Amino acid sequence: MINEILKQLSPPILWESAKAIKQKNLKEHRRRAYLAGGRVPWSNGYYDYRWQEIQAAISDAAVLDAFRTQRMPKGFGIGIDERIAEYPWILSRLAQTDGTLLDAGSTFNFKEILDHAAVAKKELTICTYHPESPNFNERRISYLYADLRRLPLRDDWFDVVVSQSTIEHIDMDNSIYGYDLPNAAMTQKKSYDYLKAIDELVRILKPGGTLLLTFPTGKFINYGFFQHIDAEMIERLNERLSPRGKVAEEYLLYTSEGWTFATSEACTEIESYNPHTGMGKGTDGAAHCRAICCIQFRKYELEKKN
Repeated sequence: MINEILKQLSPPILWESAKAIKQKNLKEHRRRAYLAGGRVPWSNGYYDYRWQEIQAAISDAAVLDAFRTQRMPKGFGIGIDERIAEYPWILSRLAQTDGTLLDAGSTFNFKEILDHAAVAKKELTICTYHPESPNFNERRISYLYADLRRLPLRDDWFDVVVSQSTIEHIDMDNSIYGYDLPNAAMTQKKSYDYLKAIDELVRILKPGGTLLLTFPTGKFINYGFFQHIDAEMIERLNERLSPRGKVAEEYLLYTSEGWTFATSEACTEIESYNPHTGMGKGTDGAAHCRAICCIQFRKYELEKKN
């Protein structure tokens, strides 16, 4: 009641400033609790610490250059999930220019990412299946709610398409994200529906455009809400991409010493940690996935005809 009275009496700018300071102090309190508690992934303060480290990494020109040249800083991202490595990998490959950009999976729907110079100038469309909060309509960001396997978008439209750790959830149990569709999660078999999404992402990409794709890899395991895209499944993906453009493949690997670049062979038998069930926890401090395949695809200016 007192807060409401003060809010009505105070100028809006002062009230919003006080609110921002309070939020900042709360985040700092949670971060300190996380560090004092032994840096346990997903414990109180983990998200605040994680975003602080992500923002520091993507704002550091030296870190982004290290990702371009595969010279990861020693001890990078210890105890933090794959986002700490995926965001720098993606943003280091995005030009700081305008153009049309599709975020296929809504991993850019955060202020820290939207403010980045490689994203801020672009005409951004965020595609996800289910509405989420917050959104940033005031920034003229378009939101599209659709299945990546059937996109209601025209051919050859986007200069860049990004799909970050999304295709592994296709045809899986997505009820933890607020929606559910018929899926193959309970079969414990491989689902190849992610290839339908790949076809769609290439279809809507302009000739000469770039697709940046990341997803967890390793030994095939169906975790229910996602599956590992293993070497055989990556080979099928490349068979879809290679006739239509140039494909470059890189791998990111987590160990107790943090994230680093690795070979595909080093990732073959890797298992992820499922924080919802405790499966695959290990003693290395991994927060979630331990191996990520990163693909940079450039669509041919003129597609080769059979």
